[in-house]
Amino acid sequence: MRRQTLRDYAELHFIVFIWGFTAILGVLISTSPTVLVMWRTLLAGFLLGLLLLLKKTDLTLPVADVLKLLGTGVIIAFHWIFFFQAARISNVSVCLAGLSTVSLWTSFMEPMINKRPFKKTEIILGFTVIIGIYAIFYFQGNYWLGLLVAIFSALLSALFSVINSRLVKRIEAYKITFYEMWAAFFTTLVYFAFQVALGQEQWANASVSSMDLLWLSILAFLCTVYPFAASTELMKRLSAFTVNLTVNLEPVYGIVMAIVFFGEDKALSLGFYAGTAIVLGSVIAHPFLTNRKAANAA
Repeated sequence: MRRQTLRDYAELHFIVFIWGFTAILGVLISTSPTVLVMWRTLLAGFLLGLLLLLKKTDLTLPVADVLKLLGTGVIIAFHWIFFFQAARISNVSVCLAGLSTVSLWTSFMEPMINKRPFKKTEIILGFTVIIGIYAIFYFQGNYWLGLLVAIFSALLSALFSVINSRLVKRIEAYKITFYEMWAAFFTTLVYFAFQVALGQEQWANASVSSMDLLWLSILAFLCTVYPFAASTELMKRLSAFTVNLTVNLEPVYGIVMAIVFFGEDKALSLGFYAGTAIVLGSVIAHPFLTNRKAANAA
């Protein structure tokens, strides 16, 4: 494995470790998932704007590209809303386990969107992840709704990851993130107004406590701007499937943190850990199988 590839994998795992803390923050922040995402994207958008201003980055792009980025931002907004909602109606561990299905969705979406042949290895590993998820679903059936919401969030994650893997080949990663964060912010703002109109939210709920603001700042700066832009940049050299399969380690990191912070091990069965182990095995196997295949083809 080349030195650059090793560095890419190391950075990717560091990013995933940071993301593993995201669900923890989602539970610590007391406001609703919609308001949480609204503040997260607003703070991230301002920080990115400041960074790009200091770098004197030209933000002008063709209209077609801007529309693609704005559309992708809409997908990201609902991915995060459903993600945090899943953590609230189940728990952090089950939410993160459902998110690990992102590799299965990617194994189907990436070939279709990029118009390349399906890879047998990706399909097999993707379905292996599903076996792990089934074990979690079977043994933690009392959290079925949260798991389903998390799985839908994973589908949206796979979709925007594949789209970004195409866009980053010709647009700077931080510019992509800037447009998508602001699109996600305005999406959540409109969605929040819609919820208010239906009586599900109140405008007063948009305000946050000082403690929530602290957690939101960490969420926006440490868990959003850097990892989101860096993971997009890595897609220049790693496939969307590779990135998303490694993201399946997020449940492992997150579950350990959930046990430390919330003592969730008391609510989890042996079957849950068996399913998570299957997911982890898929992540570990992927780079080795990919490199062996490449070596045999050389």
